[in-house]
Amino acid sequence: MRSFIQVDPSSHFPIQNLPYGVFRTSHDGDSRIGVAIGDYILDLSVLETEGFFRRAGLKEEAVFNQPSLNRFMSLGKQKWMLVRRELQRLLHEDEPELRDHTELREKAIIPMKTASLLLPAQIGDYTDFYASKEHATNVGTMFRGKENALMPNWTSLPVGYHGRASSVVVSGTDVRRPRGQMKPPSANEPIFGPTRQLDLELEMGWFIGPGNDQGKPVAMKDAEDQIFGLVLVNDWSARDIQAWEYQPLGPFLAKSFATSVSPWVIPLEALEPFRTEGPVQDPEPLPYLQKTGAQSFDIKLEVYMKSREMEQRQRIMSTNFSYLYWSMAQQISHHTVAGCNLRPGDLLASGTISGPEKEQRGSMLELTWRGAEPIELESGEERQWIEDDDEITMTGWCQGDGYRIGFGEVTGRVIPALVEADMKG
Repeated sequence: MRSFIQVDPSSHFPIQNLPYGVFRTSHDGDSRIGVAIGDYILDLSVLETEGFFRRAGLKEEAVFNQPSLNRFMSLGKQKWMLVRRELQRLLHEDEPELRDHTELREKAIIPMKTASLLLPAQIGDYTDFYASKEHATNVGTMFRGKENALMPNWTSLPVGYHGRASSVVVSGTDVRRPRGQMKPPSANEPIFGPTRQLDLELEMGWFIGPGNDQGKPVAMKDAEDQIFGLVLVNDWSARDIQAWEYQPLGPFLAKSFATSVSPWVIPLEALEPFRTEGPVQDPEPLPYLQKTGAQSFDIKLEVYMKSREMEQRQRIMSTNFSYLYWSMAQQISHHTVAGCNLRPGDLLASGTISGPEKEQRGSMLELTWRGAEPIELESGEERQWIEDDDEITMTGWCQGDGYRIGFGEVTGRVIPALVEADMKG
C-alpha cells in the first residue's frame, strides 16, 4: 500500500501507520485532530466538515474538530476501524478524490514543520506498572540482593501504582529538576534540596478507549479492545527522593513532577503485523490473567542523550517492547478486576522496559548500576545520573518490508531546580 503523498521508507509515518494527534498552526490557533502521513498532517476537522466520515458511516458529529482525542477514543473499536479504512482509501496512490482535488488538498494537508503538536488526550487518570521482569530483577538485586530480587507477589500479578495525570506533558516540554527530601547514607537526618539522582524511564504507554463501568471488570478476551493506541513514555524519576519517601506507600514526589509522552498515538491495528509472543510466564497466572495467543509486539526502542557540550545526541540504550513480562491486556484486566472503572483518555504505562543485556537496561539506575558504573559520553563527560541541560530523546519503531511503523520521538530537556528566591516569589 502506498500513498499519493511521497513517504520515505525510513519515515515513521507511512500509510500503514496513520497515527492520531492534536495540533494547531500559527495562522490558526484552534486545536484540532489530524493524522501523520510522511512529513505532513492530514487535518481531520477539514474532512469532517466536508462530510467524508459521515458518508463513510460515522454518524457522530464534531468528533475531530476537538482539542483532544477523548471523544473519538470513546467511540470504540468498530468506529476506529471505519475511520482508518476511510483515511487509507483517501490517501491511497490510486484514489483521486483527495489527490486530484487541489483546493481541498491545500486546506487539509499541512506541512508538519508548520504545526505545533499538543498533548493528544485530556488524561483523567494515569497508572504506571512495573511489568518488566529484567528491570524488577535488576532493581531488586541492587537493593535486596540477588536471592531476594523479586518480591513474592511479582510473578503473580502486574504490580502498579496510580500516578499523577496533571503533570503528563507532551514531547518538547522542558522538565524542571525536582526538589524534595532525601536521606544520603552518610546523613543522620533528611536534607532538602534538588534531586541528585535524576533518572529516565523508558516506557510504552497506551490510551484507553471506551472504558468500563465501575464494578464491571474487563475480561482478558476483551482487554485489547480497550486500547485506542500507543505512545512513547519517559516517566522521569528522582531516585534519591524516592528511596526516602516510598516506604510504606510507594512513589510520590519522586514521580509526580513530570511524565513525558510522544504526540502521535499509534493505532493498535497498525501494529498487528508485528505481533509476537511475550516471555513464558512461570508460574502460570491465575485464570483471570491467563493469555490466549500472542499479546506482545516487536517494537524496537532506543534512548539518546545530548549534553550541552555535545553537538549530536548519543545512543545510550536500546531494548524491545517484547521483553515485557506482563502484557497490556493483563495489565488492563488486573487494573479492573476489583471494580475500577477506566475512562476514555486514561493513560496506562508499562513501567521501565529492560532486556537481558547491559545496553538493554531502560533506566540510568540500571545502566550505571546505581552510579557505580558511569557511562562515558562522546564529549568525554561521564554520567551517573541526568544533569541539568541534558536532553533525553526516546524513539521506537516496528520494521516492516520496505516501511516502518514508527512512534516518532519523545524529548525532554532538564532545566535547573528553582532557587529559594524563585520559590518565595
